[in-house]
Amino acid sequence: MNKRITRRDALAITAAGLCAAPSVVRAQSHVQTWPSRPVTMVLPFAAGGGTDLLARGLAQDLGEKLGQQFIVDNRAGAGGNVGGGAVAKATPDGYTILFGTPGPLANNKLMYKSLPYDPEQAFAPIVLIAKSPLIIAAKTSLPVKDLKELTAHAKANPGKLNVGIPGNGTLGHITSLLLQKELGVSMTNVPYRGTALVINDLLGGQVDVAMDFMPSYVPLAREGKIRALAVTTSQRADDLPDVATVQEAGFRGFEATAWYALAAPAGTPGEIIDKLNAASNAFLTSPKGREVLTNLSMQAVGGSPADLKAFIASELQKWGPVVKEADISM
Repeated sequence: MNKRITRRDALAITAAGLCAAPSVVRAQSHVQTWPSRPVTMVLPFAAGGGTDLLARGLAQDLGEKLGQQFIVDNRAGAGGNVGGGAVAKATPDGYTILFGTPGPLANNKLMYKSLPYDPEQAFAPIVLIAKSPLIIAAKTSLPVKDLKELTAHAKANPGKLNVGIPGNGTLGHITSLLLQKELGVSMTNVPYRGTALVINDLLGGQVDVAMDFMPSYVPLAREGKIRALAVTTSQRADDLPDVATVQEAGFRGFEATAWYALAAPAGTPGEIIDKLNAASNAFLTSPKGREVLTNLSMQAVGGSPADLKAFIASELQKWGPVVKEADISM
């Protein structure tokens, strides 16, 4: 039986609607006028290096396109977790966003026991900006010139080849583990505290092979001081066009890349996400964006927020078994 709505009920409903209306109008107004003040782009690593340069190039372009300054805020620490955690806890109003990499946006979830946030739940994906290949490089005295010859040499000398990696749990480390599994070989990983030390010992012959981020190795390969055996992206790198990919060496489907993406705190309005996505995609196709990426040995990606969400899920699926098998824990 339907209850009759009394005059008192009607007045109560009307009053509730009037109370709610201003907050709805304010929310709509906020989205329509965003950005009306500077936006903070948190970069969870120290200033300097390719990641910082890409973030600053993008921030400048977004500021020009959207009419407000985008300020890069370097918050380094705990493999990117300090900066990632700050954005995860930020107000989802579009004024704090994350310029993230595989660690804080995906892989740290697999390695850190006490990660203060779940990247898949804490962030709203915006766009995958770019990928950067890792390089598989050898000392010049090693009698191999490509990945197939490295495989044959490693099988003939099981456990005797040393692989320099820029630290435990780094992308170079897990790439080495995955590649050895794909090649069916056993090599000894030697962790260093950063790329510079890996390069020093590769040049000195203390390690046989390096698996690391590519830019620092390009001039050495061009000068013949090291030998580039392969790159790990699905397409060849413009900086070393004569160097084959791992896939071209016969290992179909293999890809291991550094990547860079924008994300916002979960709950950020979709209209703001869409504005940032459109402006970022425009940067990637512009002459300025192409110049920035070329100078950093990076490959533009772009796409939708849904594309980035699916990509992160695929990265976790790929690296999860590798991390678990190697028992990598921080």
